[in-house]
Amino acid sequence: MGADSKSEDEWRAILSPEQFRILRQKGTEAPNTGNYNYHGTPGVYACAGCGTPLYKSSTKFSSGCGWPAFFDAIPGAVSRHTDRSMFMTRIEITCTACGGHLGHVFKGEGFDTPTDERHCVNSVSLNFKEE
Repeated sequence: MGADSKSEDEWRAILSPEQFRILRQKGTEAPNTGNYNYHGTPGVYACAGCGTPLYKSSTKFSSGCGWPAFFDAIPGAVSRHTDRSMFMTRIEITCTACGGHLGHVFKGEGFDTPTDERHCVNSVSLNFKEE
C-alpha cells in the first residue's frame, strides 16, 4: 500500500460502500454502468480514495470494453502488480499513493494508441476535475 494508508475503519468512514468494495476490496463495477465510461470532457481523473491525479483526459479512448479506458497514466501515479485471481494472470493497477484498486492493464490488443495498452479502470475508483 502507498504512503496514504489508513485503517479499514478510516477508509469505510470516507468512502461510499461501493467505493470501499472496489478501491479497498478489489471489486469491479458492472460494465457500462460507470459515470466515466462515455465521458469526454477535458480534464484530469484522480483517485476517488486520496485525490491523487492519475490520468489525463487526453489519454482516454473508446475501447468498447464497458469501463473507462486509458492508454497511459500520469508518470508515477499508477502501480502495477501481478494478479493471479479468477484462474488467470493479469496486471492489476493501483493508486501509488494510497494503494486503491483501479482495475487492470491489458497489452497487445491492437488498439491504435501510442502504448498499445488499455488501462481498464472502474469509474467508482475515479473523480474528475474539469480543465
